[in-house]
Amino acid sequence: MDEVTVSSLAARLSEAGTTLLGRSLAVRHVDAGSCGGCEIALAAAAVLRGGLTRYGVTLVDDPRAADVLLVTGVVTRALAEAVTRTLAAMAPPRFVVAVGDCAVDGGVFKGAPSVLGGAERVVAVDLLIAGCPPSPGRIIAGLVALLEANAAPVRRSRRVEPRA
Repeated sequence: MDEVTVSSLAARLSEAGTTLLGRSLAVRHVDAGSCGGCEIALAAAAVLRGGLTRYGVTLVDDPRAADVLLVTGVVTRALAEAVTRTLAAMAPPRFVVAVGDCAVDGGVFKGAPSVLGGAERVVAVDLLIAGCPPSPGRIIAGLVALLEANAAPVRRSRRVEPRA
């Protein structure tokens, strides 16, 4: 991905996050049973041209601080509860993004006994990013599209000065 495209996507991502949330975007990643390919693409997106943090996107460990649940891998029977509990711990507004063919519909593992399928089998998904694995640019572009599609001005409370 060229520098101009990355800078443009990053600026749009930062602006949309600020418009929708009034602050930077916090992403919680859950691996629901992947081969590791999507995690490599996600790590590459996180450090692409200075990192997502530079543009107001942080990967967080605490679901209570997250705005986006990013699911990779097929959803296995053993990890379905981890996905649902993580989403339940998140405060609204919250979004779910399925990254990679496996998270979209089960990928090549569809029909395996321990595989439930894609993330939509256990939670409502707001955005599907296909690919095996999707490119870092595609992941960033997906986050931009999600935020821009849901962006609405944040209502800020008026500050009231105490009377003397």
